[in-house]
Amino acid sequence: MRQRKTGFTLIELMITVAVVGILAAIAYPSYIDYVRASRRAEAINQLSAIALAQEKWRANNTSYTGTLGTGGLGWASATTQGGYYVLTISNPSGTSFTATATAQTVGGQNNDKASGVSCATLTIDQNGPVLGSPSQAPCWKRN
Repeated sequence: MRQRKTGFTLIELMITVAVVGILAAIAYPSYIDYVRASRRAEAINQLSAIALAQEKWRANNTSYTGTLGTGGLGWASATTQGGYYVLTISNPSGTSFTATATAQTVGGQNNDKASGVSCATLTIDQNGPVLGSPSQAPCWKRN
């Protein structure tokens, strides 16, 4: 009587590895896009907080401030919490300001896109998000 051997053949194992590889190749880029979108949400939250702090500053002073740190809004850092965006304030005056979040190369955040539009630079002013041309509306959309 012959004994029957059980287990996987090399062909079956190679097919399984190939299927897992194909699934990973499809899933990984989508995962990275979701990670970048979550980092973008952090930058949007920080820009909104800057706009709110600017309005508070303007209520107590004669103009908006151009300083995020001491002597201005009093923020401890000019980057988002994860360090994926650098925050700046430009063109402060008595009636306007512009706050910008610029994506860094860390984690490939500078390659962030939403609906084919680059979201590497996000800008807000005293009137709200600056959408620009082409419109960055997809970048500001909250999912």
